[in-house]
Formats: sequence, structure tokens, C-alpha cells
Amino acid sequence: MARTALGRRVLCGQAGIPSPFGRLLSDETGTFRECFGQPTEPVAGTDMKDLLWKRYKHVKALAAETWTIRKSLPISPSAVFANNEVCLGDVAVYGFDYDYTLALYSSELHATIYSSAMDVLLEKYKYPKELRQYEYRQDFAIRGLHYDVHKSLLMKIDAFHYIEPGTVHRGLSLVPHEEVQELYEGTHVPLEQMSDFYGKGSVMKQFMDIFSLPEMTLLSSVNDYFIRHNIDYDPVHLYKDVSDAVRDVHVKGLIYNIIAKDMGRYIQHGKETKAVLTRLVDHKKKLFLITNSPYSFVDKGMNYMVGPDWHDLFDVIIVKADKPDFFNDRRRPFRRLADQGGMLWDRITSLRKGEVYKQGNLYEFLRLTGWTGSTVLYFGDHIYSDLADLTLRHGWRTGAIIPELADEINTMNSESFVNTLAWLQTLTALLETSQVLQDADSLEVLKEWKQERHELRLAAKIQFNPFFGSLFRTAHNPTYFSRRLARFADIYTASESFQATRIIIPKDVAGSKTLSNGRRIIAIDRASSEICRLKKKIIIIIVADTMPVGNNSAHQWVARASGRGSAARATPGAKASRGAGWN
Repeated sequence: MARTALGRRVLCGQAGIPSPFGRLLSDETGTFRECFGQPTEPVAGTDMKDLLWKRYKHVKALAAETWTIRKSLPISPSAVFANNEVCLGDVAVYGFDYDYTLALYSSELHATIYSSAMDVLLEKYKYPKELRQYEYRQDFAIRGLHYDVHKSLLMKIDAFHYIEPGTVHRGLSLVPHEEVQELYEGTHVPLEQMSDFYGKGSVMKQFMDIFSLPEMTLLSSVNDYFIRHNIDYDPVHLYKDVSDAVRDVHVKGLIYNIIAKDMGRYIQHGKETKAVLTRLVDHKKKLFLITNSPYSFVDKGMNYMVGPDWHDLFDVIIVKADKPDFFNDRRRPFRRLADQGGMLWDRITSLRKGEVYKQGNLYEFLRLTGWTGSTVLYFGDHIYSDLADLTLRHGWRTGAIIPELADEINTMNSESFVNTLAWLQTLTALLETSQVLQDADSLEVLKEWKQERHELRLAAKIQFNPFFGSLFRTAHNPTYFSRRLARFADIYTASESFQATRIIIPKDVAGSKTLSNGRRIIAIDRASSEICRLKKKIIIIIVADTMPVGNNSAHQWVARASGRGSAARATPGAKASRGAGWN
């Protein structure tokens, strides 16, 4: 085992002739392995440019042949990913949020929310009518972004509080990186300026709700209009007005009325929802629903997806819960809803199947049901409002519904992305193992490689989103969204129809493949801690951590070769090299 100048473990070969490139080894079968070890100093009289470019072409040709392993192992968009070990056999009670959990909505809803909030902003707050020229942009914002209320800047921040270069927008325009560094005296955002436990703060607001996509686009559109027309404005007032306009669309029931009038247009995967709930009941699981939405809206949606007897599937139904206060405020009692929708005044001493309850609090819920600890698994889409308190304060198991996950995985499975990422990782390995070469010719070549790596990163980024890249990763690290997801969600998936899929856990085999020439390839990560006696016709290739969450997550697509060189098994906790980030 050897280390690069950056301290990372790399493959190490048998004794051989030193060269600036590591060692190109051959065993008794004639199979070769590329060993990215630390190069020596340039050899006198050697044309370093020629040698470096020969190595570049050789490794690129090798990568073109061997990256097919990743193409042959696509990730299922409907899989469940685990941040924490969960035994579903121990789960006796399943809880669900409603919006974006049981009921998944089409992207058309975002455009409707945007236009409705725009109407409120123009009619109630008297903003310029010309703002109507700004239509909703489906490809602009992604969930998890931060907004600097005082500077009117929308940006992507990583798990370590660093602003991702090339993602800061003022209005709809990209802010130059040099200006960002001047505004923030670097790219690090101090803890006191970051959002609080629920994504809110005096300086930064984090948009964690999928319903916030229209709000981010509306904020950016209004900022863009004011900037382009040289209109003086207070950024804090603008932020509050837009937020209030979007809140009016929800609080005053406008969005509920819109969805209820055209269920077929806005609600997706209704059949899958019914199948999951029915299967859980058939397996003797207890079910409950806790949602902030009103009963009349939930009833219409569940009737559409499940049928008029949907109440029979749930042991407890709670609406207008007012999460996250529901999880912390002990003072609010439950109230029972009458058949006509009004509220009754009787004291609630038990939560009965077939009844519908409003408000209440989790402490009373726990006392009346006895459903506590890790026997309960609750699914929701909002990492803060739905999941944070449950996992930190009450010990429930938590599952996050991330609808965007399916699109991200489909992108990761695409041939274009696989090819881009494979060459990006290989080129990064070349740079890392050649960085000790400081002669003028080598530095010139390395400069060209670094520029190509920069272009590859941009090419990978825009395949997810042209403005902000992936929901889960920045150029080098997981996003701040990923960090919170890993902390507050034991498992996560694109929809609640998870029982038809497999959960990816650390013991899964990452995979190997036999090429047309008879050689066998095994994928490993550069951070793997051990490579054991690899024999026979085996080629080792370096791959990236290409799964959505890349930091200490059980599902990472990394592998460790077995002692006999016959298989590769996932290594929990390993992570890809920081130098090769892809979006």
C-alpha cells in the first residue's frame, strides 16, 4: 500500500523499475494492472511532455474499455437507500404524512403555485404588473438551496458550510466567483449565519420543502426584474412579501382547491399508494396518518387514490396537526371531527379507528397509543418538519420521501453521465499521482489536464440541473441537504411504494464483469483501505462514489476486493476522493 502526496491510499504493485507514472505491472498470466503510486522525480534527458501524454492516452483507452462495469450495474430509481441500519421485521407501526408522501404531485403543480403566488403579489402587495412576463422555469431551482435574505442571493452550500462556486445567483443571473469571495470574505458561511434547526435563520433561509421550488423561482424572478429596471428595494421586504404571498396560496386553501378540482392532472401513482397500504395491513401492521392538510382535502385525495373505504386502512387519522409544533408543544389537546366536518368538544381519552382527529400533540399521541421507539417508522417529505424531532427526541425510525431521487438516479444511469464521470475520476487519478512533478514541461501538461477536469465537472453538473447541479452533491462534498438527510432519515426513497424494491445495504455485492478479451474487472474506490492478494486475470479500475449521498452512507457504490479476487463487496463509510468531484 502506498500514499499519494495528498495522503490517499492507492494501489501498490510488486517491485519493478521506477518511472514517473507509477508501475505498469504484469503477472504470470500476462494481465496488467495500472498502479497509481507516487511518481519519482523526472529522469534526466526524458521528454516529460511526451511521457505524460503517452500515459494520458494509455489510461484513457483503458478507461474506455473498463468503465463498462458501471454501465452494466444500473441503480434502480425505485430502490430504498439506508443511512442507518433498519430491521423492517422489527417495525410494527407505519406512519405517513400526506402531501408528497402518500400523495405525489406532478410538476405542473409547481407552475400553478408560482402563478397563484404571483397573482397575490401583484394584487395584494401591488407589485409591478410587468412581472407577469416572468413565467415559471421548471429547470431553475432545486430543493435544499440557501437564500441570503439580506443580499438577495440564492446559492448551494455543501455539508461543511462552503458555498459551491458557480451556483450563486442574484435574480436569475450568476454572480462571479470573485464577487462571492469578496461578499463573504471567502466561501465559508459561519454557523451563526446558517439556518437554524428548522431551516430558518436571521441571515440564511434553507428551502427544504419541495413546495418551495415555486417560491425560490418567484424570489429570483422579482429580484431579477427590480435589478434590470434599476428599482431600489429592501431585500428583506421583498423576501417577506414573496414568502407571505406563497404562504397565502397554502394557508388560504387556494392550492387545495386547485388540486381537488383536477385530481387526475396533479396526483400521481395513486394505485401504488393503495397497494402499499393494503399490503402493510395484510401483514398485520398498524398504520396512522399525521398531516398538516385539512380533512376535506385529504379525504378527496384518498378517495381518488384508495377509494371511499380508505379510513379502514388506518388505525389513527390526524389532520391539521401543525407540524413541527405537533412534536414539541404538549399543551394542545386532540379534538374529534364530526361527520359533517365540525369539531366536537368531548375529552379525548383514546384514539379510535374510524375517527378523525385534529391538532393534538405527539406526547399525548404516544400516551394514548403506546407506539414508541424503533417499532415505529414514519415517512415524510420534509426533513425538518416531518423527521428531525422524531429521530432526535423520540427515537422513532424515519423515512424520507425524495421524489427528485428517481430523476437523479436516471441521470446517473445514463451513458453520458457514466462516461463523463469515469473519465473524470481517471483524469483526477492522473493529476493526483503526477502532482509531485514540478518541472516546467510537466506543469504545462498538468495545467491542461486541470482545465479538462474543470470542463468535465461542468459537463457532469449540468446533466442534473444547468444552474445548481445535483440535489445531493457539490463539486467535492455532499450538499448541506445531503448532510441533514443523512442525519434525520434512517432510510429514503423516491416514493412510498418501497415494498416492491430492495433496500441497498452494506453487504450488497458491488459487482464485477468479464470483458470480451477474457479479462475480469473489479470496481474499487480509491479510499478502500485494503487490497488483498489479487490474482488471475483481473484488472482493477477506480470508480467514483456515484450514489446520491456520499458521506458515511450505507449505500455508497464502493467496493473492496475479496481475498481471492472473485468478488467485490460494499464498504460502508468509504468515500470518493475529494479531488474528483463531479457537480
